Parts: sequence; structure tokens; C-alpha cells
Amino acid sequence: MTGEVVFTALAGVKLVEPGDDLGAITIAALEANRLIPQPGDVLVVAQKIVSKAEGRYVEVAAVSPSPQAQALAAETGKDPRFVEIVLGEAKRVVRHRPGLLIVEHRLGFVMANAGIDHSNVPLGEGGERVLLLPRDPDGSARALRERLEQAFGVAIGVIISDSFGRPWRKGTVGVAIGAAGLPAVIDKRGHPDLFGRALLVTEIGFADEIAAAAGLLMGQADEAVPMVLVRGLAWSAPELPAAAVVRPAEHDLFR
Repeated sequence: MTGEVVFTALAGVKLVEPGDDLGAITIAALEANRLIPQPGDVLVVAQKIVSKAEGRYVEVAAVSPSPQAQALAAETGKDPRFVEIVLGEAKRVVRHRPGLLIVEHRLGFVMANAGIDHSNVPLGEGGERVLLLPRDPDGSARALRERLEQAFGVAIGVIISDSFGRPWRKGTVGVAIGAAGLPAVIDKRGHPDLFGRALLVTEIGFADEIAAAAGLLMGQADEAVPMVLVRGLAWSAPELPAAAVVRPAEHDLFR
């Protein structure tokens, strides 16, 4: 890594609607901010605009809750229709209590409400609607990376970030749910420490660290900063998608 890493928020990104060309929006935003991608750059993109462009909305009024959703809704105090949407995106329910529903998302992430979002989501024609995570965040990152390479002739890294809570700690932080063109995880096992001892367990959540830092500029309320360009990073590890961050069940001591 170099001595200086610069995070630049892209101003003026348009409000994204279903069917919008996210690649064209990104290219326009980079040009409007007078930023020409360079080798080693990483673009961090908020999950919400990716999901919006991919049309990942669900109209709440159109959902018919199952008996399981109705039972969970009674225990959590949530709308049964919303719970049904959560269950449709989940592999399993991890924990629940009044006001809280933690599930394992179909992509392997453990998160509240399967990452389904109400905030900053406009009403639809049928009233309230919610926004799901992208169907394939790593694929979405790859597609955007390829589009930017075609436009600028430079291959950069792309991270799709979302905000997660963390076990045993308060507060949400940005994490990578999609990645392309960089190692989401860097395996340092076998490398020496300062005193020559081999590292035994150290794996660096490289993409998560970048997403968390970019989150300081993106914010989580009305900041309207869904893209951040990161310049000055360097790495030598092989490319790995964000799916590689998910810990296998056989290695999970808490499952």
C-alpha cells in the first residue's frame, strides 16, 4: 500500500430508477467530477442504487403472508407481509425477538431483515414498497467494472457496499456485499510478523475495510452520496469476490 489513500465522494449522482443504465450514470458522474479512472482505483457503490437500477422493489400490499410469516410477525411485532418478504430472501431464521428479525440471507450474509430496506425508498403506485438486495452483487460489480473498462480503457476494482450491524457491537458499518477486480479477502497465513513468526490465522477483510472507510463519506441518511472513488491502494493478492468473505458453516463456532 502507498503512503496516501484518497477517498473522493462523487457529487451530483442522479436519483436512480428501475431500468436505469447504472454504467452510464457512473460514467457521467466520474466525468462530471473530473475523475478519470486510473489503474488501482476502486469504486465503491452503494447497494441501494444497484438494487434500484435492477428493479428489486416489492410492493408490500401485493404480498400474501404465509402461516410462518404470520407467526413470526406476531412474535416480532412486524407487518406479516414484510416478514413474508424477508423469509423469501432468507435461508433460515437465526434469531428473533420483538422488533428484531435476524436471518441468514440466501447469499450467506447474516443480517437484520435480510437487508430489505424501507429508508430512502419512494412509494410505489400501490403504496409502500421495499427494496431487496441485488440478486447477484458480485455479478453486478463485475458488470459495472466491465462497462467502466470499455469506457475508460482501464480496469479498476468495484465494490458494492451495504450497512451491517455487528454481533456484540453497536452501530452499523459499511461492508462489501459485491466485489470485482480486487481481493475481497487477503490471506496472510504463513506470512511472517515483525519478529519472523508465521501468522497462523490472519485473513484481512480488504473489501470490507474499503467499504467501511467509504461509508464515512456516503453516510446512511440524507447525504445522497452513493459513489466514492478510492485512489492510492495497492495489493498483490489474487482477485476474490465478496462471496469469499462468508465464513463456511463448518468453520462457524456460533452456528
